[in-house]
Amino acid sequence: MFSTFPWFKQSWSSLNFSPMEEDGYGTLPTSHLLGSVPAVISEEKKSSLGEGGASPSNLNVFPPSVGGYQAPGSGNPLDGNEQSGTDWKGFFSISSYSPFFNVDTDVVVDRLMSSFYPRSNFFSKIDANPDLYGPLWISTTLVFMLAAFGNTATYVMQIKSDPTKAWNFDVGYVNWAACVIYGYTILVPLAFYFLLQYFGSHPSLVRFWCMWGYSLFIFIPSSLLLIIPVEILRWIIILLAGGASSWFVSSNFKYYVEGIDMAALVVSALLLQFALAIFIKVFFFA
Repeated sequence: MFSTFPWFKQSWSSLNFSPMEEDGYGTLPTSHLLGSVPAVISEEKKSSLGEGGASPSNLNVFPPSVGGYQAPGSGNPLDGNEQSGTDWKGFFSISSYSPFFNVDTDVVVDRLMSSFYPRSNFFSKIDANPDLYGPLWISTTLVFMLAAFGNTATYVMQIKSDPTKAWNFDVGYVNWAACVIYGYTILVPLAFYFLLQYFGSHPSLVRFWCMWGYSLFIFIPSSLLLIIPVEILRWIIILLAGGASSWFVSSNFKYYVEGIDMAALVVSALLLQFALAIFIKVFFFA
């Protein structure tokens, strides 16, 4: 057939389909194709790229610099962590707060036990990874337990004193519990943070929120025991719980301001924590 069409034979023989040559199919560019995998960067290039990148987030700075917001001037210029004014927009970004909720369950349980049995410095446990997950759920659980068990306690006491009298559930307990517990957990550490800043110290607001949040854990089992309709036993329970919580706060706060003459602040922290315990008893379990 090729002899009949000599021009076709010449064209066919001029084509080269050898896949073993140096410029074969393996050298064809494929980066423009859909689904193609980019080239792997070598370790040397990775290290060179990482030298100019930002350093890891410091969890003691609130909110963290990774993902958004950090107050201008709060970074260390020597470490290259100084942030520009545009980072303030990260204050409204959820990703800015995600590092404070990245904590394992066993770590939270260990911190709960440490707040219940204060055997050592609590700040040493949370120094590397202070969290807000535990304080958030402790505060929220305490709000609903105070509202529920507070109403239950009033019902039990009313049945004991006058069974014929009608009883109504007081929904206002939820509002009061939310305002008191959330307000105390947020504002009291914030106040001590600014006071220490004023006196020349450099505290961590996240660590304060973490410590004060875990200090409320002891009031959760105590609120269950306060249902017992024996007034003297109720006072004993709340005094023990308030004393243990106050000791936890003051002892750890004392470690934090060690070397600074701020005994008045330590006593204030102890009295405020004990005052919260008295308020819980008088308002919710009268």
